[in-house]
Amino acid sequence: MRLILFFATLIVVGAISLSGQSASFDWPQWRGPERNGLSKETGLLSQWPRSGPTVVWSASMLGAGYGSLAVQGDRVWVQGMRNRQSVVTSLNRADGKVLWVRPIGAAGEDSRGSGPRSTPTVDGDRLYVLTESGDLASLRTADGTVVWQKNILKEFGGHNIDWLISESPLVDGNMLIVTPGGRGAGMAALDKTTGKTVWVSKELSDSAGYASPIVADVGGVRTIMTFTAGAGVGVRASDGKLMWRNSSAANGTANIATPVYSDGKVFFTSSYGTGAALLGLRASGNEVRAQEIYFTRDMKNHHGGVVLVNGHIYGYNDSILTCLEFASGKMVWRDRSVGKGSVTYADGHLYILSEDNVVGLVEATPAGYREKGRFSIADQGLPSWAHPVVSGGRLYIRNQGTLTSYDVRAR
Repeated sequence: MRLILFFATLIVVGAISLSGQSASFDWPQWRGPERNGLSKETGLLSQWPRSGPTVVWSASMLGAGYGSLAVQGDRVWVQGMRNRQSVVTSLNRADGKVLWVRPIGAAGEDSRGSGPRSTPTVDGDRLYVLTESGDLASLRTADGTVVWQKNILKEFGGHNIDWLISESPLVDGNMLIVTPGGRGAGMAALDKTTGKTVWVSKELSDSAGYASPIVADVGGVRTIMTFTAGAGVGVRASDGKLMWRNSSAANGTANIATPVYSDGKVFFTSSYGTGAALLGLRASGNEVRAQEIYFTRDMKNHHGGVVLVNGHIYGYNDSILTCLEFASGKMVWRDRSVGKGSVTYADGHLYILSEDNVVGLVEATPAGYREKGRFSIADQGLPSWAHPVVSGGRLYIRNQGTLTSYDVRAR
């Protein structure tokens, strides 16, 4: 009897361990669990075959769009445009089969590519989706049932931006954060359960940028940071008070890259001839102040974002993959790599996707550019701007209406 109980305990503990491990490798929102483009997975391939990693499955007809994807448990979610509707699709993580499709609102059309640009945000059994036209919805993850829905542009007096709304909503505790860009409502917090307004940032009247917000505790002050059309900003999470604003890294065309925060510092970068700024943040009482540490033109990042790994920033300076020292902004190395694109990190490597349909694996080291493989994907007629995702031993590449899952586990 004792022996039976012993083995039963082992089975239960093992199941709990596997379940916890699986959850720790989920990618539940834009740029991953901590919104920094970093995966904590290990045991992944350090060199790809010439033809690329093995394809596990490929799903098509998901609809036009540039958004990335969310992965949690046995599900994958991605947004797209179908029949002039902005929809979100739920797929089976194991085989890519469609489980449900939910229209959220009218799709937005643009000469640079129509459809949604955002990534769904998963929080427990809820999915939060923001469309390119400002429709924000809370859905049940199981079947896509709408719990609540509203349009943030109409709600807060905002206006759509030139290349359509691109941010992915941020969940912080009981709040859902979005940036409508209205006068006196540059940022807003909603009750994630009901959709009711908690606060608006009355001092912030910037139009929205194309970046997504992040959140961090700075000296005990919960701070929401994003890149608006005019500046990098910091807003107090408790009440929406604008605490600081810095325009050094902003350009007048499109501020796209999500900021990167670490150890009391935040990094902003944009292209169109501008560059990057590192700001030092200091809390005093219930306020946070920002002071510029440096500005550099060696990281003019357009759409692909940057990642911070072991004290170094990796990302594209216009079309050239570049490594900078985070603390000083000093350029360490640069290489044309697979061409201008987006960057995600996992297990010592950069997973990069060029807008010209080439996927690459590069060692994340300040010692120099060390490529570990590349392969091409089918051209869908528009730039491949969706960011790669690494989750549960799989590499996910979305290009317009097609999503492909690759096995990148080491054997």
